[in-house]
Amino acid sequence: MNLLVLVVLALLGFFALSRLMGGKRMSSTAIKEKITSGALILDVRSPGEFRSGAYPGARNIPLQELGSRLGELSREKPIIVYCASGGRSASAASLMTQAGFTDVVNAGGLMQMPR
Repeated sequence: MNLLVLVVLALLGFFALSRLMGGKRMSSTAIKEKITSGALILDVRSPGEFRSGAYPGARNIPLQELGSRLGELSREKPIIVYCASGGRSASAASLMTQAGFTDVVNAGGLMQMPR
C-alpha cells in the first residue's frame, strides 16, 4: 500500500512541476530556429536586470506588468520567454497561454538561451 501511495505522489509531483514550467519546452537548437524565423524574445525580468545584460533583440516587459500589457504583444507571432532562472518565465508563459497565446515557449533562464 505504501508503494502505491508513493507512486501516486510521484506522479502528482511530476504533473504539478510540468504545469509550473509553463509554455512549451524546446531544445536550444529549436529555440534558435524560432528566433531566426522571427519570434519575439520576451525578457520578463525587472528593468534593472534587463539593463545589466539581456539577450540580443529581447523586449523587456517585467512579469508584474505582463498581465496589463498583453495587448502590446501579437498573438500571431511565436514568443520566446526567459528570465533569470526560469521561474518567472514559466509564470509568464502560463499567463500568456491562458490568455489565448498559442505559440509561447518558456526558454528558462538567460543562461539557457541559445548563443
